[in-house]
Amino acid sequence: MKQAGDNQRRRILLATGATVLACGAAAVLNRSCSRIAYPKGSPLPFDLGQLPPGKLMTLDWQGLPVWLLRRTAAEIESLAAHEARLTDPESQASAQPAGCRNRHRSLRPEIFVAIGLCTHQGCTPALTGVGGFLCPCHSSRYDLAGRVFKVGPAPANLVIPAYRYEGADRLTLGEES
Repeated sequence: MKQAGDNQRRRILLATGATVLACGAAAVLNRSCSRIAYPKGSPLPFDLGQLPPGKLMTLDWQGLPVWLLRRTAAEIESLAAHEARLTDPESQASAQPAGCRNRHRSLRPEIFVAIGLCTHQGCTPALTGVGGFLCPCHSSRYDLAGRVFKVGPAPANLVIPAYRYEGADRLTLGEES
């Protein structure tokens, strides 16, 4: 009788271990895939002349909220001040075009382009008055380059879509130069 109970316990432990292993593998695969992919296609032109310094505009592109933020010189300078508190300050594990792998995570320092969805559960963070974005659902925080702070559950920086410039004041989402 004792042997039947031991077999049952062994099956439960094996099933639990297999489930934990499968969940861990899925999480690693999901995270490594998100490092590579960033949205492309469906070109959408935008005139940057209508975006004043310090302002954020949201566009609907491919069913996603895309942020365009014209950062001020002070906002660009502030990006270096808190890098020790960021999960991925150099954007090595981020989903973004290669030209955006820099401190300001953009092709031009003054213009920030990002998918406005938290990398934790896809909620929409809000621009705060203290130089960053805050997700209201679980308090994940991002700086003005979309880099995630270590506090909070978000695992990665905000996603940067493909985009390119056509002159000084024209940007096209979905295409790379």
